[in-house]
Amino acid sequence: MRTWKLPADVDTDQLAPGATMKHGIEVTARHCLETVRPAFALGVQRGDVVVAGPHFGIGSSREQAASVLVHLGLAAVIAPSYSGLYFRNAFNVGLLLLTAPDTDLIDDGEAISFDARAGVVTRADGTSLRCDPIPAFLLDMVDAGGLLPQLKRRLTNPMERP
Repeated sequence: MRTWKLPADVDTDQLAPGATMKHGIEVTARHCLETVRPAFALGVQRGDVVVAGPHFGIGSSREQAASVLVHLGLAAVIAPSYSGLYFRNAFNVGLLLLTAPDTDLIDDGEAISFDARAGVVTRADGTSLRCDPIPAFLLDMVDAGGLLPQLKRRLTNPMERP
């Protein structure tokens, strides 16, 4: 997984610019982060990871700010902290957020791997960073592709345990 390093305080308007919202997720995704990392939307590849500073996702409650990252194929966002609304919206649409205090140690473009269940990010040099534990129900939601797919699966398989 390749990293895209972002600063602190990335807001929802930078992720999903308001002027693009009337055109749908495909157009909005093409403009994702264009004011912060102009090459992001064209260069990001399925499985890449955003590594950001604190307060990721501040701003409005627009769920598209998380949906565009899912649409672009991001595997996860790793940051020291998130807006509460963004945190919930991200998991609702199936975007994994890892909370790690030491994201400043990860370089732009670095190859990393992570184990969300164990709460570990492993850097290219073999060093590891700890992440806050994520409740199993949120990891299950991400695995299902978000809240709605998870609920649909439960409705079609009523014997499945939550």
